[in-house]
Amino acid sequence: MTDRLIRITTALAVVAVATVAAVISYRHAYELVHSHGESGPTARLVPFTVDGLIWAASMVILDASRRKHPAPPLAKWSLAVGIVATVGANVAHGATHGPIGAIVSAWPALALVGSFELLMTLTRTAASPDLTQNEQRTEPVQPRTKVERTLEEAVWDEYQASLAGPGRPLSQRYLAEKHSIDRRKVKQIITAVQL
Repeated sequence: MTDRLIRITTALAVVAVATVAAVISYRHAYELVHSHGESGPTARLVPFTVDGLIWAASMVILDASRRKHPAPPLAKWSLAVGIVATVGANVAHGATHGPIGAIVSAWPALALVGSFELLMTLTRTAASPDLTQNEQRTEPVQPRTKVERTLEEAVWDEYQASLAGPGRPLSQRYLAEKHSIDRRKVKQIITAVQL
């Protein structure tokens, strides 16, 4: 109950801060875009592309985390570029008021990005149960009746099955990413079994 209350109140606080910061950051970016020659729908929509990129990249990283896959490099780069763009736009908006003005203007963007990433962290940790919760289970764990395969057997079996199917065999890169191992290890497994 306490953990749930903590997560709910934290999520509410993060959403409140993110909402206020998003409105202010949007206004700063809109005024910057408008003052540099854009008007109408373009000036109103450009700020959404920056924060939309941060949202999309964060969702892809969250999805990869929930599937226990490594985050795609493009998502990481997009997140970094989005953060630099939103903070840069806010700094540029306040730069006419000197260094303090730039810092004050940058704060909403930093609060928005920080809040959003805190929410993503909360979401990622909520998806995976805590070790302490697993240890407190009262029902006995049933023994496994199926013999588990080794990593090498799993990689080889999957590669062998792809040879019999339509199309090309699975790539070493795909197998490496799926099983979270190095491509050289996949190559060693495939060549060792074939010999």
